[in-house]
Amino acid sequence: MKEIKAIIQEFMLPKVVEALRAHPEFPGLTVSRVRGFGRSGTEEDLSETPPKCKLEIVVPSTLVDSVVELIRSHAHTGRPGDGKIFVYTVDEVVRIRTGERDQDAL
Repeated sequence: MKEIKAIIQEFMLPKVVEALRAHPEFPGLTVSRVRGFGRSGTEEDLSETPPKCKLEIVVPSTLVDSVVELIRSHAHTGRPGDGKIFVYTVDEVVRIRTGERDQDAL
C-alpha cells in the first residue's frame, strides 16, 4: 500500500476531487487546508501565502500511478505554485470500527 500526499492550489480542489471520485476503485481521501512556501516564496510572510489544500490518500500499490496522474493532470495550471505530490510506503492500516487490517481496512 502507498500513501499519496498532494499539496494543490485551493481553487483546483473541486476539479481534482471530481476526477478522483470518478475513478472506479478510489477508496477515499482526507483534505486539510494548509499554508507554506517553496523555493520561490522564501521571502514571504507565511500568513501572506495563498492557502493550499493537502490531500492524503492511501491506495493499493496498483492504483498509485493512475491516482497520481489524475491529481497531476487535474491540478495543473502551468503556473508556479501548482503544488507537489509525494508517495510513501504504508506498512499497515487498521480500521478502528471493525479491526480490519491492510487492504480490507481501505
